[in-house]
Amino acid sequence: MELTVGPNQFFWPAEQWSTFYRELAESPVDRVVLGELVCSKRLPFYQDRIPEALAALADAGKEAVLTSLALVTLKRERKLTAELAEMGVTVEINDLTALANLPQGTGFHVGPLINVYNEGTLAWLASLGAKRVCLPPELPLASVETLARAASGLGVAIEVWGHGRLPLAVSGRCYHARLHKRTKDNCQFACEADPDGLEVRTLEGQPFMAMNGVQTLSDSYACADYHIEALAAAGVSALRLSPQSHGFSRLCQAYRARLNGELPRGALASEVRKISPDIRLSDGFLTGPSGASWSADPASA
Repeated sequence: MELTVGPNQFFWPAEQWSTFYRELAESPVDRVVLGELVCSKRLPFYQDRIPEALAALADAGKEAVLTSLALVTLKRERKLTAELAEMGVTVEINDLTALANLPQGTGFHVGPLINVYNEGTLAWLASLGAKRVCLPPELPLASVETLARAASGLGVAIEVWGHGRLPLAVSGRCYHARLHKRTKDNCQFACEADPDGLEVRTLEGQPFMAMNGVQTLSDSYACADYHIEALAAAGVSALRLSPQSHGFSRLCQAYRARLNGELPRGALASEVRKISPDIRLSDGFLTGPSGASWSADPASA
């Protein structure tokens, strides 16, 4: 099974962004999706660094892919989306409107923000040129198995979310701006202060979710450790790892070791906790009673 690194969902300083992708070029992953997924206002801060990152990844033998925005609302954003196809790199669509900008017959990838819930949708996307689909992270294992079987007959590779805070929703409003009593147009990039998202708690003080500008994320971090063998048997071709601001190269190494059989079941989760001791892990969408459930928790059994 391969490893794909999804687009960075957060707003990092430009130098940190560049360092991250330089390190990824040396990591044991097969594919890297980069570019701006969440907010087009972030893009100018690192846009001129994207060609260098693409070149470094290509030189290291990685497949490089560019993501579309998750929500296109402005003329400027439509123009940015149209320009993706002109860069000579495979595009991953995370908004169906991006399809209108791809030349007919051009192969493309589909990101997890597109609702591919059934075989009909999968076949329709394949007929338009989809070569790889990362399934929405809320799908149960039985649905993953069904879609992977259908994909094999369509020549489409299937990915499943393997690690990271789960993308739940994208809004036209910016939560970070509102929190700081600013308008979306004058947000002053408040999200930069939260490089892995801002924790949101209930009135009772319980962890609930995380916010990231216009995006809502899970509080917990998905970890596919206990389901690697089942996903491989289902025909899943790759796990997707979502970037985080610390220890990511080490995470990639741990996931590669698990896929190679060098780590037993459960050991990957232990490595993840060593890297990020304060996070909660979850895998409940695959087989648990709720998305936030965790296989190692007796209450989830």
